[in-house]
Amino acid sequence: MTETTPHPPEDWWVYHGVGTPHDGITRLPAAPAWRTFGEPDQDSLPLPPEDTAERGSARRLGRERQAAAFQADEREVQLINLALHLRRPLLITGKPGVGKSTVAYAVAHELGLGPVLRWSITSRSALLDGLYSYDAIGRLHETGIQGSEQGAPDIGEFLRLGPLGTALLPWRHPRVLLIDEIDKSDIDLPNDLLNVFEEGEFEIPELSRLGPDLRQVRTVDPGGTAEIAGGLVRCAQFPFVVLTSNAEREFPTAFLRRCVRLEISPPEPGRLAAMVAAHLGTDERTSSMRSHLIGEFLRRQREEGAALANDQLLNALLMAERGLWDSKRGQQLVQEVLLRPLGDG
Repeated sequence: MTETTPHPPEDWWVYHGVGTPHDGITRLPAAPAWRTFGEPDQDSLPLPPEDTAERGSARRLGRERQAAAFQADEREVQLINLALHLRRPLLITGKPGVGKSTVAYAVAHELGLGPVLRWSITSRSALLDGLYSYDAIGRLHETGIQGSEQGAPDIGEFLRLGPLGTALLPWRHPRVLLIDEIDKSDIDLPNDLLNVFEEGEFEIPELSRLGPDLRQVRTVDPGGTAEIAGGLVRCAQFPFVVLTSNAEREFPTAFLRRCVRLEISPPEPGRLAAMVAAHLGTDERTSSMRSHLIGEFLRRQREEGAALANDQLLNALLMAERGLWDSKRGQQLVQEVLLRPLGDG
């Protein structure tokens, strides 16, 4: 089985694709003039919250072996760095299960950018869902309980920023925002995102009507809060936005020209083996079985055009190593159930 070899980092790279955390984000040059948004005193701004293994990138990337979980090739590293330098969204296309969303977690982990803010898209998703939600009925109900003498409770208790809204807060370093499966969205959502991507800001009318005072609201980070003046949320650093697509639809030209576009192909044997080792470790006793199943996984994709996801291979190898591969019946179960193509009825 071939081994992947690391590519030497180039001088302009901020993200190296090595998986080991480093301070490369501090060497990110200033944004180009047309992508500069505000806050001249960056050092006074808050850092992203700490990422934890229980809910963050370390868990998604294989905990202690996360260094090899995402095996980026040189072109992928180049395009990720282009998006970071240009402050443009990274649109990643590829078949289901090839690891598109893993890019966001790998970048957040290596550059220390805090927990990934994830917005999973459905056909009902609208721009407002990503920006914020306001529980007006809950506030009205609480007002009735407290009585008119006490007045309405603070609006911030009933307003919560969504993943996109939280990403657009003025952070010292860019937050990582994953907009997952954008191709499932309503036809209008990509165009609706354009203005937010261009301006790096949005208004919350419920707050702006109350005047210029600071209002504390909740964020999508667990226990997180933020203060907003005059209802305007404006980023200091444009977030690192990863949009994933299964290439099931075409996007408007205006949307595409504002993105750095990356297509991820199914991995080669050595890259896939490194990903498996990152999650399951290495064991000489199972190396032959692993080689066989990885080869079968790739053969089905290449020769039969089967739609298979990387996590199916991980599940198959996990159960094979737990004893299923010790009998013909177990091997049949692994092959026919755990490695069953996604398109099969």
